Amino acid sequence: MSVCPTAPTTREGVRAVIQCAMDIEAGPFLDALGPDARTTAIGQVERHRQTFTTGTLDGSTVLVVVSGIGLANAASATARALMMVDPDVVIAAGTTGGLAPDVEVGDVVVGTSTTYNDADATAFGYVRGQIPRMPVDHRSPELAVLKAENLSRHVSQRVRVGQVVSGDSFVTAANVGSMRAEFPQALATDMETAALAQVCFGEGVGWVSVRAVSDLCGPRADQDFHMDSTRAARFSYEAVRAYLSM
Repeated sequence: MSVCPTAPTTREGVRAVIQCAMDIEAGPFLDALGPDARTTAIGQVERHRQTFTTGTLDGSTVLVVVSGIGLANAASATARALMMVDPDVVIAAGTTGGLAPDVEVGDVVVGTSTTYNDADATAFGYVRGQIPRMPVDHRSPELAVLKAENLSRHVSQRVRVGQVVSGDSFVTAANVGSMRAEFPQALATDMETAALAQVCFGEGVGWVSVRAVSDLCGPRADQDFHMDSTRAARFSYEAVRAYLSM
């Protein structure tokens, strides 16, 4: 795998941008790309570098991005990726926290709508979670929703399709009740998807989130509420491959 010191100067058409927050989430994708993949690293501080790897996955060209954790990292990485390539879709992949009471560890949650769980401009007439002058929420295109609804036929894990929420604060047992009250339709929560989707909205690019639940927010005492992140990342990887094959 070669490392390029600068970003490409022309936008290459690709099947998908697959964006992960952490190396452990991107690992299965990078392993599948093989030795001919090309990597660009951007950032002056080593532990805050974002990586962009172009390669072939199941016969299609993809760009695998490791953004770093959080909304700002997700937004900057998505913007950089869309300057490099012209994708059919941007996919948020990796792990997520289960928020809905009936979501279980190991489920694949496909986010087709998203909003910010800690944005509050309601004093100015906006809906909770809405950024001023932005949509109430960001939604995947119809084709992505249709494929998401059929994904359960192609993977062994249970698939849930719907809303995910994102913020820079962790949802814990202390605040999970209020979060569920504010966003009763939300299936899961993470720290990147809403920012990724907002950038895609501005660029007119479709997006979808395909993540596996590794932890539950406010778990019941009698429930196994944690899965090894490597295993959950693998579930996400398998679901993304299935999604792209449809």
